[in-house]
Amino acid sequence: METLCGPELPFWVANQTLHTDRPDLPECFQLTVLSWLPCIYLWAVCPIYCFYLKRNSRGYIMMSIMSRFKTVFGLLLWVLCWTDLFYTFHELRQGLPQPPIYFVTPLVLGMTMLLATFLIQYERLHGVQSSGVLFIFWFLCVLCAIVPFRSKILQASSQSEVTDKLRFTTFYFYFGLVACELILCCFNEKPPLFSNVNTDPNPCPETTAGFLSTITFWWFTSMAIKGYKMPLEVKDLWSLNPRDSSKVMVPKLLKEWDKEHTEAKSKQNLISQAEYSKPSPSTNHVTGGESEASPEEVEVLLSNQKASAHKPSFLRALIRAFGPYFLIGSAYKILQDIITFVNPQLLRMLISFTKQKGAPDWWGYSLAFLMFFTAILQTLILHRHFQYCFVTGMNVRTAVIGAIYRKALVITNAAKRSSTVGEVVNLMSVDAQRFMDLTTFLNMLWSAPLQIVLALYFLWQNLGPSVLAGVAVMVMLIPFNAVIAMKTRAYQVEQMKYKDARIKLMNEILNGIKVLKLYAWENSFKEKVLAIRQKELNVLRKTAYLGALSTMAWSTAPFLVALTTFAVYVSVDEKNILDAEKAFVSLSLFNILRFPLNMLPQVISSVVQANVSLKRIQAFLSHDELDPNAVSRKNTATDFSVTVVNGKFTWAEDDPPVLHNINVMVPQGSLLAVVGQVGCGKSSLISALLGEMEKLEGEVSIRGSVAYVPQQAWIQNATLRDNILFGNPYNEQKYSCVLEACALTPDLEVLPGGDMTEIGEKGINLSGGQRQRVSLARALYSDADVYLLDDPLSAVDSHVAKHIFDNLIGPEGALKGKTRILVTHGISFLPQVDNIMVLVEGSMSEMGSYQELLKQNGAFAEFLRNYALDDIEEDEASEEFEDEELFPEDSMSIHADVADNEPGINEAKKKFMREISVISADGENPRSRSVKKHSCRQRKHSESQEKRKPEEKQKLIQAETTETGRVNSKVYLEYVKAVGTLLSVFICFLYCCQSAASIGGNIWLSQWTNDASTNQTQENVHMRVGVYAALGIAQGVLLLVNCLLCRAYSMLQAAQLMHRNMLQGILRAPQAFFESTPTGRLLNRFSKDVDAIDAHIPENIDIWMRTFWYTLNVLLVCSAFTPMFLIVVAPLMLLYWWVQRFYVASSRQLKRLESVSRSPIYSHFSETVTGCSVIRAYGRNSAFVLMSDVRVDDNQKSYYPGIVSNRWLGVRIEFIGNCIVLFAALFAVTGKESLNPGLVGLSVSYALQVTMSLNWMVRMSSDLENNIVAVERVKEYSETKTEAPWEIEDKKPPPEWPTEGNVEFHDYSVRYREGLDLVLKKLSLTVKGGEKIGIVGRTGAGKSSMTLCLFRLLEAAAGEITIDAVNISEIGLHDLRSKLTIIPQEPVLFSGSLRMNLDPFDKYSEEELWKALEHSHLQKFVSNQPAKLELECSEGGENLSVGQRQLVCLARALLRKTRILVLDEATAAVDLETDDLIQSTIRIQFEDCTVFTIAHRLNTIMDYTRVLVLDRGQIAEFDTPAELMSQRGIFYGMVKDAGLTQ
Repeated sequence: METLCGPELPFWVANQTLHTDRPDLPECFQLTVLSWLPCIYLWAVCPIYCFYLKRNSRGYIMMSIMSRFKTVFGLLLWVLCWTDLFYTFHELRQGLPQPPIYFVTPLVLGMTMLLATFLIQYERLHGVQSSGVLFIFWFLCVLCAIVPFRSKILQASSQSEVTDKLRFTTFYFYFGLVACELILCCFNEKPPLFSNVNTDPNPCPETTAGFLSTITFWWFTSMAIKGYKMPLEVKDLWSLNPRDSSKVMVPKLLKEWDKEHTEAKSKQNLISQAEYSKPSPSTNHVTGGESEASPEEVEVLLSNQKASAHKPSFLRALIRAFGPYFLIGSAYKILQDIITFVNPQLLRMLISFTKQKGAPDWWGYSLAFLMFFTAILQTLILHRHFQYCFVTGMNVRTAVIGAIYRKALVITNAAKRSSTVGEVVNLMSVDAQRFMDLTTFLNMLWSAPLQIVLALYFLWQNLGPSVLAGVAVMVMLIPFNAVIAMKTRAYQVEQMKYKDARIKLMNEILNGIKVLKLYAWENSFKEKVLAIRQKELNVLRKTAYLGALSTMAWSTAPFLVALTTFAVYVSVDEKNILDAEKAFVSLSLFNILRFPLNMLPQVISSVVQANVSLKRIQAFLSHDELDPNAVSRKNTATDFSVTVVNGKFTWAEDDPPVLHNINVMVPQGSLLAVVGQVGCGKSSLISALLGEMEKLEGEVSIRGSVAYVPQQAWIQNATLRDNILFGNPYNEQKYSCVLEACALTPDLEVLPGGDMTEIGEKGINLSGGQRQRVSLARALYSDADVYLLDDPLSAVDSHVAKHIFDNLIGPEGALKGKTRILVTHGISFLPQVDNIMVLVEGSMSEMGSYQELLKQNGAFAEFLRNYALDDIEEDEASEEFEDEELFPEDSMSIHADVADNEPGINEAKKKFMREISVISADGENPRSRSVKKHSCRQRKHSESQEKRKPEEKQKLIQAETTETGRVNSKVYLEYVKAVGTLLSVFICFLYCCQSAASIGGNIWLSQWTNDASTNQTQENVHMRVGVYAALGIAQGVLLLVNCLLCRAYSMLQAAQLMHRNMLQGILRAPQAFFESTPTGRLLNRFSKDVDAIDAHIPENIDIWMRTFWYTLNVLLVCSAFTPMFLIVVAPLMLLYWWVQRFYVASSRQLKRLESVSRSPIYSHFSETVTGCSVIRAYGRNSAFVLMSDVRVDDNQKSYYPGIVSNRWLGVRIEFIGNCIVLFAALFAVTGKESLNPGLVGLSVSYALQVTMSLNWMVRMSSDLENNIVAVERVKEYSETKTEAPWEIEDKKPPPEWPTEGNVEFHDYSVRYREGLDLVLKKLSLTVKGGEKIGIVGRTGAGKSSMTLCLFRLLEAAAGEITIDAVNISEIGLHDLRSKLTIIPQEPVLFSGSLRMNLDPFDKYSEEELWKALEHSHLQKFVSNQPAKLELECSEGGENLSVGQRQLVCLARALLRKTRILVLDEATAAVDLETDDLIQSTIRIQFEDCTVFTIAHRLNTIMDYTRVLVLDRGQIAEFDTPAELMSQRGIFYGMVKDAGLTQ
């Protein structure tokens, strides 16, 4: 330095700087260090920054006035610096030589200013709107110029005049210009030209935010304000930044994943090549005998190598795609870790400053401000780091979901079998979420050890080896916490198991609620749910015990560590004196240690979890994909549009082939019917043509586009119109023709919103037949060349099937001229098709036209002959047969599980007769039909015009109310009441005590450290340590008691109570409630909201209480020692409250929006997986991928502001915390005389911690507000309007009632819901005991309503029903319902044993059960099962056939055997066989009972006592069947239609 500054100007003078009340820095120091610092920074950063700009150019910005000013100022600065330089040369000429520094510094500064000016322009050309690099440069310049600024004035004032006038002037000009540059740097430039900013309706302000706005997250403020004024809605959300969208993220990951794949393949090939080029044994002899491995060994080695060979690694792909961005966050984390340790050092200096009596005051003030600045710097850096991590997490989630979705569309069926829809949805929701959670804390893996090492280093310096005692305690706590964590995880798994079981049962209860009500079984199921719930609560209680222990360990750890360290330190050596400096610096270091030590085990466990997820996702993404070239789509110039040559197909490569030697050639425009027994491979053939199966050998080619109608219709959750259009443009004329051909026009009139009705998931609000017709309409509208129809007529009623065949599929239908392949079971259509192909056990037995096959006299002819021969003499037109009633799925095979004996020919004949009896020749002559069709079409046009207007039809399902705005304080009171009011107050008091104990301990510590200054250390050591320990232990015990009381006792009590009330409320709700409330919503209350009450609310309250009391105590302590503090606290707390209100309002709403927008991703996904064959057939893959991406982006759109809101809050709250630190330090400096060092240490170290607890308090308030809503939502359903009481004690009917079974209706009217029309109008009829009544009528005549009235599922609007002179509206519902029996239309089984399904109350003996099974023809089936009566039925009885389920319902009826039986006849579900069995059983077993049958097949009721014909809710005819036939009324017409008249 001497050479630069010369002997005159010393570099450092201690007396001039430190030990004086007016400190000043020497000129040499000013000219070197202070002037060069900004220059060094800029030159160092410049090359990297320029390179970055070159890579990321955003277009250039026009020269604005501001950038002109910046440039001009930059040039002026350069001129000023060089003026100084030339002035120095001038002085040299004058003979006043200056030291070299006067040449060097202006030169360096001038060059730097030129560089800065160049950067201003370079940034403009690359579209940078606000520059962080230059902002920091100008800020450093101003900062470094403040010292010379002051010292020049000091010098001038101490001397009479200014000696160096030119330099004095240029410096102040320089200072002014630099300050102007800094101010200009705070503003933003205009957006670059040609940028795509302006296209976006609501762009995210982040992209255009300035540097300051970005680091403080100021740009978010606008949303916070908007959210505070009124609840945010979807339209208020900003668009996603383009770089975070699926469009950018998913391809980025997939590109890396494909690279991985190709690498893996190439390595695989290398290995396999190595395998082929095995060295011949002769070459091995050279190496000598011993080393020679036998060929088998080589084989084994190589195959092992191959197995462990190169699997593509998903982790590597992730790292390559997202690593670089994440590393920026890691860099910030390193900086932050280092800065964390500055404050304890400053605290030490502050405490030692208060000890020194003569120290100048400015020391203290500068220390206080330094603490403040480092804290602010730390805040800004930390939140930057978090921002990077969270955004990475969000991107990973987007990319993973996108990758899984794209994969799910193309995996083979074999792969699909290995993972169910639920599992794949879990990959998306749970596993992708785990990655997201991990990325936020991933840096802790290296940061935590770093922090621990640094903390220990500083502690060692402070206290020497005694630190090891404290560290030992911490290390001991780690396994303790780890064991607890493992145990907790095990309990969590167990709790999930019970929760799943409970939700599954709830799901079944809600799906079968109607049956439960009809059978009066609610209590049995309520007990089952409560039993599972009790187990779940027991596990939760155990978890709470563990939680309390772990909370205690984690909260008292710092204290225990301090205690052991200090005790050891004091007792090891008498010379060791614990003074304030040592004690409080150590305490603050211990507090820093606490975070990494606690985080490390958590991070490790979440790494383990993420690793499992990683493997699962990797396995899924590595599944085989369908071969897109399995079916060649080349337009070959043949006349055949579908050809299969020598085809052999299987579902999975290692399965036996399902289809073999298939040879088909379908001529262009012909109709081919595929027939055969069930399971002979008809549907597989269609799949093979679609390319869904593995092709083992052969050629398949299809000309043109394909439309596909699957056997189970696949319906999207969209409007009916969208389902039919399926992405094609809307064309009204074509559309109405399609509706007409598919017989959908009458259905549209019934649906609430016409074709704009929203269809629920899986087409829940359409009947099976409607779903199938919509599926057909979709195919017809798509206007393809080849139509593959997989048994579309099995699910619709027979007259509809006929209409569809005639208008759509048949030779005269809308599809004539297209190639059609129809899989069918209906014999009646076969005469009208061009060709028939008969499949037998997976291969083609014969093919030809109807006539040819009859002539060939093969399997087909035999089959037809068995059915049709001798029964059809009277009706020659056998080709025109139609099934009036739905043909069962397999009318060509006989239900094996019903008739176990091999059915003979006469069995088939009998069956066919039954079918013929329901078949009539088409009565209308063709001409009249076509006229009708024509008029229909015109009518449809005029209607559709009118229908367009009232779009706002009423919705059946009410939208779920999303809570908005603040949560009502009543809800908190509700919760307090559920916990118990006195208990709640007591819990609060305990929290207060615990906090007091912890504060007491620290005050005691500060007293103890003051012994050092009065030299009384030795005598009091034991007392000091003892009291300190006692206070600490008291704190721990209070905490433990509190946790147990709070979490394990009272709050679980509340949870139990609330769940029970809700369950009770829902089971007591009337049937109408379930029709207007979707099951999903109810299940959500039972899973998510109950979960919140079980787990989240207690935790939130616990943490909130702890942080609240802690913060309160800190403020009290600081104010007690320095009363001045109170003046500052009030405005700070006001500011805090204000920020927190803004945050909570926005954040709460953002969280709600996020969870609302999350479920569409998963529901759309599971929908896609179930319908992927349809999507592929229509070639709509990319459209669906896009839909999924849009849903993910919509979800991230509300997630991203949520992250930022946390950062925004963090920066602001920590600023308040930092202000508290600043004032605590400042007041410590001002009150230095009256305060002892112990108290200074105490108040400042407390203040350093308060930031954390302030932050937590806001988070917890927000979480608590989000979760407490659950209480409100659960309460809402525990107070639903209930149906009539289940039992009325004083109105109980006698136990043997009804003895006769007389039923009377008096002027009875009923409606479904308030405000709807009457369904039954003034019915009056009398039925004597033992009569058999058939109820018939067209759809919607009120047949089913009549039965619902008997059971009082619908309450009367007027009139009454009496059974054996008892008015049924006066007795309890269970008393009524348990005395009636119904066999419902859809057989509902619950998962559980068969015994439970027959007799949930365990009322009947084993013999009675077997007897019922015998009468219901199930005995053989059940006794063949190994489990007998304990046979497990799966959910919905999936493992029994539909017929068997119907028979189980019959067995239930036989067990109850009451005087009145209602039979709601099954339409489509049961084959004719089972139906026969049921009818005959009922005739025998219920001979003396009153039977009401709602009949669809008229032949079942032709021998009943009387028939009741309903029409539009009124009695049209009521008499014996014979009488009604002779009246030639409605009944006669129906019988005639059914072809039962002779």
